[in-house]
Amino acid sequence: MSTAQKGQTAERLSVVYAVHVIEGGEQGFLDVYERIRKSVARVPGHLIDRLGQPLDGSRQWVITSEWETPEHFFAWQQGEDHRALVAPLREWVDETQSLRFRVIQETVGGKA
Repeated sequence: MSTAQKGQTAERLSVVYAVHVIEGGEQGFLDVYERIRKSVARVPGHLIDRLGQPLDGSRQWVITSEWETPEHFFAWQQGEDHRALVAPLREWVDETQSLRFRVIQETVGGKA
């Protein structure tokens, strides 16, 4: 495994969005997430996002995304398109938490 040089990752932003899906709301949440995912994939500066499903039945799902720079993310987040896009998500979740981290190191598997 190798660690990427700081200069290669220092400006990237990782966003972790934890959501508690309402009981019985999993399919509605997944449908809304699919629309959001497809739209976000076209946003300048967006690199990747992942959806994590709980293994323990807690209904606590995690969405992670990575952006080229914090500025790319905040430009998208503060835009009107963002608010309209994520508004339907509120119907399916009753708690949210958002964390943002500047990526300063990263380990890539399978590389010496």
